[in-house]
Amino acid sequence: MGNPIKSKRILLGITGSIACYKAADLASKLSQMGALVDTLLTQSAQQFITPLTMQSVTGRKAYTDADLWGQEGHVLHIGLAYNADLLVIAPATANTLAKMAQGLADNLLSVTALAARCPLVVAPAMDGGMYSHPATQANLDTLRKRSVTIVGPVEGHLASGQSGVGRMVEPYELLGHIRLVLAREGPLKKRKIVVTAGGTLEPIDPVRVISNRSSGKQGFALAQAALDLGAEVDLIAGPVQLETPVGARRINVNTAEEMLSAVREATRQADALLMAAAVADFKPIQVSEQKIKKESGPPRVELEPTPDILTEIAEQKSISGYPKVTVGFAAESQKLIVNAGVKLTSKKLDLIVANDITREDAGFAAETNLVSLLTAQGDVENLPLMSKYEVAEVVLERVRALLQDKGE
Repeated sequence: MGNPIKSKRILLGITGSIACYKAADLASKLSQMGALVDTLLTQSAQQFITPLTMQSVTGRKAYTDADLWGQEGHVLHIGLAYNADLLVIAPATANTLAKMAQGLADNLLSVTALAARCPLVVAPAMDGGMYSHPATQANLDTLRKRSVTIVGPVEGHLASGQSGVGRMVEPYELLGHIRLVLAREGPLKKRKIVVTAGGTLEPIDPVRVISNRSSGKQGFALAQAALDLGAEVDLIAGPVQLETPVGARRINVNTAEEMLSAVREATRQADALLMAAAVADFKPIQVSEQKIKKESGPPRVELEPTPDILTEIAEQKSISGYPKVTVGFAAESQKLIVNAGVKLTSKKLDLIVANDITREDAGFAAETNLVSLLTAQGDVENLPLMSKYEVAEVVLERVRALLQDKGE
């Protein structure tokens, strides 16, 4: 359940590029997430980074070409390859990409890659001219046809002093692609999950808006947890400054009307909707075309209700059957269970996640959350204080069970 990297055996191949320092960061991040990381350094890579560095961040042996001809002899690469859940080569130079495309095996890394039967992820890193060369592009096309996942490179400052496409992606982005590859066969494989996150902005004039304190963190955690279980994810997000989880299709909206339109479209064939966004309940009846000047005195702003997205989706579901499972969220400052229960029933939800926003450790900006889960059958489950990702894991497990109960 959850984190697809935990306990996985990952081979990290490192080739001769100045971007080797990023490999150390990546190995550290993978190890912290619970992976068993074995590193393989080419002779050229050792000109930039040492085996001791990699052993220090992984707590495991770092292999070099000398080990290929050591006591274990020719069987070393077979053992490494056959026991691996994933082979990552980062950075991957033009030379190593050429060897892989042509099936050459003249060092420990290339012979291990040839023997591997696990998924393969490569992160190219080289000068812009080398990357754009027809030979390199042909080699990359060959690898893609063999289902190798190519991540990057990106545009930026290069070791040559020039700028162009050839810079290795940052470790946090590569980590997202690794999670995505390892989650492919997860329990929500082939499921479409729609998640909403963040608040909405209801304009008063060209400058001012009505909004709320939602950070979007719980919604983004839900999107990542769904991806980690193998789902296809649409993330409909209000204006929040958060990194989109790798693999999610992000749809940016501002107003409640825009979010309703996006949710309707995204849920037409969706397995589940997780409505974590804090949508404004009211909006100004009239929006001033010009900025309201302070000298005019306090403006009188009359409000009207915004569309009730969950009510609209309940009506859609009664006609089409989609989304199959609907999960609501209730951020309350009083009568938590009572108010959440009313929303659960009135919106015809399968599950509602309720949290007390008056708590400092469970409010909008907090990294943790303290929630209660209420089901359509009347059950109430009070969860302990958890990180928002841990809450998301529990919610997605309940969604998986609900889909299973519906015979889906």
